[in-house]
Amino acid sequence: MALALFRRVEHGEDEMSDAPDRRIPMWLKLGYTAFVAVLVPFYWHLYGPTNFLYFCDLSLFFTLAAIWTEHPLPASMAAVGILLPQALWMADFLTTATGHPLFGLCDYMFDSRKPLFTRGLSFFHFWLPILLVYLVKRLGYDRRAFKLWSGFALVVLLVCYFLLPAPPAPASDPNLPVNVNYVYGLSDATPQTWMHPHLYFATVLLVLPSVIYLPTHLTLSRLFREAKQPG
Repeated sequence: MALALFRRVEHGEDEMSDAPDRRIPMWLKLGYTAFVAVLVPFYWHLYGPTNFLYFCDLSLFFTLAAIWTEHPLPASMAAVGILLPQALWMADFLTTATGHPLFGLCDYMFDSRKPLFTRGLSFFHFWLPILLVYLVKRLGYDRRAFKLWSGFALVVLLVCYFLLPAPPAPASDPNLPVNVNYVYGLSDATPQTWMHPHLYFATVLLVLPSVIYLPTHLTLSRLFREAKQPG
């Protein structure tokens, strides 16, 4: 009997030693939470609550949930949604720093007229994708993320197109978020004019899941182990 108990304990220890460590370090939880606690009221005061409908800002909250719950689904959804767009931001930041910008997305990060503190907060666009890759590697990739994020993004885009203002921002409130998630074009100065606004918006609804989310989902599914479902 004692020998059987010993074998059971030994077998359990072997299983535990083979299992990946899914714990998120406490210093990361506290540090990230402190950052979000600073950013949210600052952005709310500077830009208003609709600024948090940008996918990159929404991903901050998904990441916060993943860090504290250590559940893979929030991190997986955020990764599907922003890894590819933020990779372009990262590339543009690095090339802009060397004087050869690719897209002009990060020009504001090097504008000395803007407060350094504000630009420092915005640097999360660079390190958040790296953090999400770490979380997915640590927690596993939840294959449900593609469908769930695509549905979630659809609702957000409908709100941005039908309820939020088109560009440009009014002179009385220059920091007001307009053209949130680029539902009116690629510029915050003027709406696109090369096709009907409804047709452009329909194109956005098709392009995001097929060109952005699906390739990211397939890549993550190939690179990372599948997360075990609760229960």
